[in-house]
Amino acid sequence: METKNKIKIIISGGGTGGHIFPAIALANALKNINKEIEILFVGAKGKMEMEKVPAAGYKIEGLWISGLQRKITFKNILVPVKIISSLLKSKQIIKDFKPDVVVGVGGYASWSIVKAASMKGIPTLIQEQNSFPGKSNINLSKKVSKICVAFEGMENYFPKSKIVITGNPVRKDTVQIENKKTEALKFFGLNPSYKILLAIGGSLGARTINESIQNNLELFTGNNIQIIWQSGKYYYEAAKSLVNFNLDEKVKVFDFINRMDLAYAAADIIVSRAGAISISELCIIGKPVILVPSPNVAEDHQTKNAQALVKTKAAKLIKDYDCRTILGKSVLEFIGNAIECEQMSKNIKSLALPDAANRIAEEVLKLVENR
Repeated sequence: METKNKIKIIISGGGTGGHIFPAIALANALKNINKEIEILFVGAKGKMEMEKVPAAGYKIEGLWISGLQRKITFKNILVPVKIISSLLKSKQIIKDFKPDVVVGVGGYASWSIVKAASMKGIPTLIQEQNSFPGKSNINLSKKVSKICVAFEGMENYFPKSKIVITGNPVRKDTVQIENKKTEALKFFGLNPSYKILLAIGGSLGARTINESIQNNLELFTGNNIQIIWQSGKYYYEAAKSLVNFNLDEKVKVFDFINRMDLAYAAADIIVSRAGAISISELCIIGKPVILVPSPNVAEDHQTKNAQALVKTKAAKLIKDYDCRTILGKSVLEFIGNAIECEQMSKNIKSLALPDAANRIAEEVLKLVENR
């Protein structure tokens, strides 16, 4: 019988940065524990993980897989073919790589490789980022060995005996904001005497948040509120054109903010979408936040993520369709209420799980030991 000393782990998932960067953080955590661990990523061909993972120094295999489109399209006809293809390729990857554990972090490729591994009796772990899981993870949960989650109450969807609350891995350099306020103000060219609103809608931008900021530029600046505005690449030129010479000192527009740590450090209040990784970062940051969930995601999970914070008075929620009309007034009322801001900062900070990558890595290695 062949002996194997080196631990081998497959990590699968991707499609968006919200899945890829936590997966890389997990891989890094595993390597920090044991540098001899061999890690192979499995992603979806044509998706951003095929570029981002090698850039982080890891090998990746691609599956021919995609999800159903919401609108009627010819592409949906190919989905069953892609599922069969991805399962066959997953079985071959497992046969060749011989993993000790397979980890799924979400995304189209994750289901196929975790399913194939569980069918072969290989220990498996899935990480559910959201407070309301997708159908794929609910399906996988019946067979996987362990389920790492970021929110309380997940026993409503998964077998309770398999659940471990670990939080979501985040990039450490993004959430390290201690003693950076002065540096942040200088970096963005902002006045320390005035309050600062940080508006973020993701790397591609969020139309509702952008239009809401646009509608209230004069209201905010007229009340001495400065703005760090990440518009996303699709809206950047339009947003930039709105910031004339008179507003230039108070409104800083970016298509993408590379130094999110400084943006977080500068902010007095934050307006954001409610993706799982964004919320995990915001809990660690501990600033007052208004969440505007995107309505264009599966199972409306951003609304459910936001509601999980609202019920503990850790954040405010504005529905997408209300945002354009009430965001301005809400920001002014919120930022002017120091007691409420301070209490909400404490509440959201209490939900932080800053060591999630290491916690998940430890659960993965327990599966190796118990195999």
